[in-house]
Amino acid sequence: WNPVIDAIIEVESEGKADAVDKGGKSCGILQITPVLVKDCNRILELRKSSKRYAMNDRFSVSKSKEMFLLYQSFYNPKNSVEVAIRSWNGGMNYTKGGTQKYYEKVMSKMK
Repeated sequence: WNPVIDAIIEVESEGKADAVDKGGKSCGILQITPVLVKDCNRILELRKSSKRYAMNDRFSVSKSKEMFLLYQSFYNPKNSVEVAIRSWNGGMNYTKGGTQKYYEKVMSKMK
């Protein structure tokens, strides 16, 4: 997942761990929303894990990457790069049209 994560980081925050979007909801290198943090905690609960993420974990590079990987392992078990990129932008109910520009941006940053 490293090339995908690195490309998404470049598009989302240019690698700035303290990045916050204009609305103040998306934070950190991967621009994680409160909804995603809650969903990751729900997934952890379903998996009988005692681990939980806090909102401030969005500013941690390592924990942000963990949340990305947890999200992908749950919603993208076939490890599709396209699904990973599009769902990170548009959620699991993304549309190709709605995520096309984002998908192209991330793909252009992949090494």
